[in-house]
Amino acid sequence: MSVFIAVSTIAILMVMGLLVDGGGALNASIRATSVAQEAARTAGQQLDPAQAVEGTAITIDPDAAVGAAQDYLSAVGVQGDVQITNGGQSLSVTVHDSYNTLFAQFVGMGTIHVTGTATAQLMTQAGG
Repeated sequence: MSVFIAVSTIAILMVMGLLVDGGGALNASIRATSVAQEAARTAGQQLDPAQAVEGTAITIDPDAAVGAAQDYLSAVGVQGDVQITNGGQSLSVTVHDSYNTLFAQFVGMGTIHVTGTATAQLMTQAGG
């Protein structure tokens, strides 16, 4: 009977570890994606005023956009990358974060690394 209890206890602790650490890693991943979305939204508001006022184009100001996204990521306390693509019409933010495990550290996995990505694209109206 004591062997059964010992094996059952170990199995229950393993399942609890999977639930707690799996849920924590999932929450960290969702948070990373949410932070990436907000950083992309912030960077997407940094337009090139010279081109917009002249009416030649509506594009993202690359330096201002990268700076705004990095400032947002720094304020939240995460690391990330910003890429401007499509001729200044879209940008992508990738956030790198981690989750410190509670149970998995006992089997040598103290940290789970997560990544979140978001893309913002400039949208303009036809004729305006």
